[in-house]
Amino acid sequence: MANELKHVAIIMDGNGRWARRRGFERFLGHRKGTESTIDAVEVGVNLKLEHMTLYVFSSENWKRSEKEVGYLMNLLIEMVAKEIPDLMEKNVKLKVIGNMNRLPKEPREKLQGAIDITANNTGMQLNLAISYGGRQEIVDACKDIAKRVAAGELSIDALDESEFAKHLYLGAAPDPDLVIRTGGEFRLSNYLLWQAAYSEFYVTDTLWPDFSKEEFMKAVEFYNTRERRFGKEGKVL
Repeated sequence: MANELKHVAIIMDGNGRWARRRGFERFLGHRKGTESTIDAVEVGVNLKLEHMTLYVFSSENWKRSEKEVGYLMNLLIEMVAKEIPDLMEKNVKLKVIGNMNRLPKEPREKLQGAIDITANNTGMQLNLAISYGGRQEIVDACKDIAKRVAAGELSIDALDESEFAKHLYLGAAPDPDLVIRTGGEFRLSNYLLWQAAYSEFYVTDTLWPDFSKEEFMKAVEFYNTRERRFGKEGKVL
């Protein structure tokens, strides 16, 4: 029997390399990559996922050139405005995880508008990790817990893994069953460090702009072959 797939997280890597191999500017790789993002969301909806979490822009990406960051912010504005009708049609609820306060005013307001518009949708929740860092997420959770303990709202004895997870950006969302990374790199890159503790990890050499619906389904097929033990004994063959 296939594993039940509720949450897929994707590290969308390889836009720059895709462009460079073709003699293009990096920006064109990012733009081409948006087509794969749209396809991935459609697959997630068709699979009836509860959550899909996409690593859009990491906290470390702010170190890139001002020109590239500016392009990415403008592309984000364009994509959000363009895709709202499709998100509504597909009943997708949008959420952003990360430090939105670091975003320039216009992309921040566009994102918040899209979050508000889709707030009552009841289908797949699409989580965009923007200005996101896994370590910072854990630090922020610790700060929130410390404040609640100091205020007498939470007993330190009540703190366990389940309670801690409630203070992370994704709150009560199920942990990712499957983490997909394109571009051939075998690392998490500061992504969902707490939540991915027992996720199945699928790496493909395919660069993100070439990651098709068919490639996505290969990852799902891989996931369905896995025996998820969570530290327990495996089946005796």
